[in-house]
Amino acid sequence: MRVTTDASAPWLVVGLGNPGPEYAMNRHNVGFMVADLLAERIGGKFKRAGKAQGQVVEGRIGAPGPTGRRVILAKPMSFMNLSGGPVNALRDFYKVPVGNIVAVHDELDIDFGVLRLKLGGGDNGHNGLKSMTKAMGPDYHRVRFGIGRPPGRMQVADFVLKDFASAERKELDYFVDRAADAVECLVIDGLERAQSTYNS
Repeated sequence: MRVTTDASAPWLVVGLGNPGPEYAMNRHNVGFMVADLLAERIGGKFKRAGKAQGQVVEGRIGAPGPTGRRVILAKPMSFMNLSGGPVNALRDFYKVPVGNIVAVHDELDIDFGVLRLKLGGGDNGHNGLKSMTKAMGPDYHRVRFGIGRPPGRMQVADFVLKDFASAERKELDYFVDRAADAVECLVIDGLERAQSTYNS
């Protein structure tokens, strides 16, 4: 599938997660972690997004000044399975084409720390993607951050809502940094370049 992105339109980069300090270090919140790092890189702080149930930072990625790509970083403040409503409201407000939307999310079917970038596709049981797709269709970009499968007989819901293990936390900052790099590459250089560089 090929979606033509509008070079003059802004990008909406959505980190998926659950609001509240009790969820902050959960595997399911790695999208928030990447969004927080991107906000730090552009020198912005998240603030309430008007009537939308979310927080946003506006800025530019890439070369300084007007040549950089305009980007809105967003964290839906609904719970994960209701992410589509806030994202769709932000898309309408900022007039972002669906092809300029990037969802950053945890992915069970990829080993911890491995990245996969793609455009469109199914939700693979991920409730945040399911909600986004229901709200605006599937033709948005995804930066999939591998968290691996739960050990033994642990339920998926329990696994994603647990904090990263201590061994994982030793490498987590590095992998979050790499995921933020991948988002920047996608926005600046396009999907093919980003895939060839970051699809481990």
